[in-house]
Amino acid sequence: MGTGSSPCASCKLLRRRCAKDCIFAPYFPPDDPHKFAIVHKVFGASNVSKMLQELPVQKRADAVSSLVYEANARVRDPVYGCVGAISFLQNQVSQLQMQLAVAQAEILCIQMQQEPVPSLPITLMEPEDKSPFSTSNNNFNNNLQQYLSFASSSSSIMQDPVKRESLWT
Repeated sequence: MGTGSSPCASCKLLRRRCAKDCIFAPYFPPDDPHKFAIVHKVFGASNVSKMLQELPVQKRADAVSSLVYEANARVRDPVYGCVGAISFLQNQVSQLQMQLAVAQAEILCIQMQQEPVPSLPITLMEPEDKSPFSTSNNNFNNNLQQYLSFASSSSSIMQDPVKRESLWT
């Protein structure tokens, strides 16, 4: 017998005697019959037996775990199985990466709005300049100074960040 006096789950389902060297016994215990039933339904007992016999003993437990996972996925989604689940998760990761990039860009914009505007060095023309445009140059320089001083004083005012509704929530 596989484990103890009770036949393993596969031998119970297949209604046969569980031999001492039953290949299913270590991986399909009698207390979890659903595990073998779903693997048998998707792959068939003969195919599972062949797969396990071809593997080294140390890799069989992982193979059984993978077979159970794939069988459950095939029952849930007969067309795509595990590939459907993997594709769904990859799409979800892609959407989350896009959300992260948008959030990082918004943070950068907010940080740039809060930084003070650096003052630019301005060289004003001397009033001794007697060119025909000297009056307009002085007016231009005075206006430029006013605009620059306004820009540096208004940068201390915090602006509310643009509120956006997320497309992915």
